[in-house]
Amino acid sequence: MTSPAEIVPGVIFYSYLSAERREKVCFWKNHTLVLQVSGQFILETSDQRISMTGGEMLLIGKNQVGTLTKTPLPGANYETIVISLQEDLLRQIVLEEKIEMNRKYNGLPNVLIPSNEFLQGYFQSIVPYARSSGADMTDELGMLKVKEAVKLLLLALPELRNFLFDFSEPFKIDLERFMLSNFHFNIPIERFAQLTGRSLAGFKRDFQKVFGLPPRQWLQDKRLQAAKYLIETKHQKPSAIYLDLGFESLSHFSRSFKKKFGVAPTALA
Repeated sequence: MTSPAEIVPGVIFYSYLSAERREKVCFWKNHTLVLQVSGQFILETSDQRISMTGGEMLLIGKNQVGTLTKTPLPGANYETIVISLQEDLLRQIVLEEKIEMNRKYNGLPNVLIPSNEFLQGYFQSIVPYARSSGADMTDELGMLKVKEAVKLLLLALPELRNFLFDFSEPFKIDLERFMLSNFHFNIPIERFAQLTGRSLAGFKRDFQKVFGLPPRQWLQDKRLQAAKYLIETKHQKPSAIYLDLGFESLSHFSRSFKKKFGVAPTALA
């Protein structure tokens, strides 16, 4: 089985790891429900750090970027089921159930879901499909399972209706504050533009006004300055920080660092 495997294309995924830990920068375009079957799952964004193990559920808000750490625990495998709550389906649920939102959601963007017997029953009903690579799950059945998940979430936390069914377009947010909090995430400039509620052209224009530099140049300089601080002041090793600062490889980081500061990062360690 490949990992992650698609159970319902673009909607339900199953991830299985036997003996390794992975870290990955992800962008969530849609609200996403994570069912942790076994192992440890850690989500880190600029505002939150959430850890969960087998039997727990997490609702991740849309239009976010963060880092995932997946760790099999001793004597067990890592298994997780991920359900993408696509906006078209959520709109359909609103129409079918005549759901009304009564206010703007102002809570945390990522929510651990308290367990109850209904959600646990749902959890157990979907695990066999995932482990068999969805052999018996048709697309129609998959959509029914997603709708069931949404309805059970609303039973557990009724206030999530304002979270799930907010279809407003992202508004322009404070560009400086956002970039200073999220510069270390290795995502395309287009994603940064989307997350700040701007077109790519608008993002580049506003960025130049705020920082006086093009986005790519500013990101490179900011990451290298952060690296220099961590190596010189916090005595961290280059090999331990380059991924967290958005560099794709240690060699790329070392070349960029030496080009900017005139010495290899190892010389300062």
